[in-house]
Amino acid sequence: MNYQKLAFTDAIKNLQEENGSRSAYERMERTSNVDGLTENEIDFISNRDSFYMASFGENEYPYIQHRGGPAGFIKVIDDKTIGIVDFSGNRQYISVGNISNNNKVALFMMSYSQKARLKIYASAKVVDLKDHDQLYNQLKPSDYKFRPERMILFEIQAYDWNCPQHITPRFTREEIEMALQPQKEYIAKLEDIIKELEQKLAEK
Repeated sequence: MNYQKLAFTDAIKNLQEENGSRSAYERMERTSNVDGLTENEIDFISNRDSFYMASFGENEYPYIQHRGGPAGFIKVIDDKTIGIVDFSGNRQYISVGNISNNNKVALFMMSYSQKARLKIYASAKVVDLKDHDQLYNQLKPSDYKFRPERMILFEIQAYDWNCPQHITPRFTREEIEMALQPQKEYIAKLEDIIKELEQKLAEK
């Protein structure tokens, strides 16, 4: 997998040359081959609660859609394949329709708290729920209310990490609660000490 070789078309290379970055990226193209997802990417993907998917329509416009669910709803099947259960939504079917005509998609996965973003080129495959019970059981999220319409598998062609520059850190409610938990425990401990001291003073 070499993201740069796939992403850098002739037009892009010309722009890099004009702006003085071509030599650095040319070296990167020669050295950035990776055979499948590593443990780092697998862990990152497995903990996402959303991602963005770009598909290409017959109207010759790209379409970007947000896909969300519980943390871990994106399942890593192997080091070159990830998949999701496609939940029922607004029933416009733009992404699914685009994929039926052109299965090439781009995925963008964010962690605002870590200031990290992973970009992926993939070939998408829509899988009917019928007669694919084993795959559905592998992909379905647990303890989450949803109505499935289909499954989508993504065969990863290339991926790369973006620079964290200009990502504003944002935190989920769960992340904030986890960060504040030690403080809450400390406050509770102090309150217990105060109650104990007040009781001792009252007994005098």
